[in-house]
This record gives sequence, C-alpha cells and structure tokens, in this order.
Amino acid sequence: MLYLWLKALHIMSVIAWMAALFYLPRLFVYHAETETGTQQSETFKIMERRLLKAIMTPAMIASWVFGLWVAYEGGFFRDGWFHAKLALVLIMSGYHGYLARCVRAFADDQNTRSHRHYRIVNEVPTVLMVVIVILVVIKPF
Repeated sequence: MLYLWLKALHIMSVIAWMAALFYLPRLFVYHAETETGTQQSETFKIMERRLLKAIMTPAMIASWVFGLWVAYEGGFFRDGWFHAKLALVLIMSGYHGYLARCVRAFADDQNTRSHRHYRIVNEVPTVLMVVIVILVVIKPF
C-alpha cells in the first residue's frame, strides 16, 4: 500500500513540476516582448519569481524524493529503462536550473534573449516528458 501512495504522490508532484516547466517559458515569451521598467514588466517579475519559488522548485524536490522512493520500493535501480529515465530527469533538472537563471536575469533587467528563443526553449520539457513516459510505461530495456 505504501508503494501506491508514493506512486500517487510522485505523479502529482511531477504534474505540478511539468505544468510550471511549461508555463514559465511562456511567461518569458511575453516578458521578453515587454519594455524594461514598465508596470507590466514588474508584474511578470513577480509572477515568474512566485512560480519558481512557490510551485516549480518544491514540485521538483517532491518529484525527486517520491520518485527515488518509488524506485527503491519497486526495485528499479538495476533496470536499464530506469537509468535512462534518471538521466533524462537529470537533464530536466538542469533545464529547471536554466529557467531559474532566466528568472534572475529578468529580475535584474539583464535578459538578452528574444521571445523567439523562449518559444523554442519551451519545447524542451515536452520532448523529455514524451521519452520519459515511454520509458516508464513500455520499459523497453
């Protein structure tokens, strides 16, 4: 029964993390099109900071904690598909770190990237999610 509760908590935290990973770059798209120093720019800064600190980072931590616990309870640490999933989640965590640096750059009015850059970057979590879900459900190796 513990395993099922852990799995449910892992899925919920991953959903929250992914939602934030999809939404934050979308905020950057709009923020990059906004003049620095305007009320709109300042509002985006607040939204970005709150999303990162109140939702995204706690959800990432919970995803890691519950995910590793599920892997331990399920005996997945020796499975090849799990190693591949773990590598992709590490990449996703690095992407999370990149977005956190972008939040800081916008907060300091130091963003040098265009809205187009953030539109492209916004596709990264989608690709990672697709491959991770396939690995977990299909377990190809």
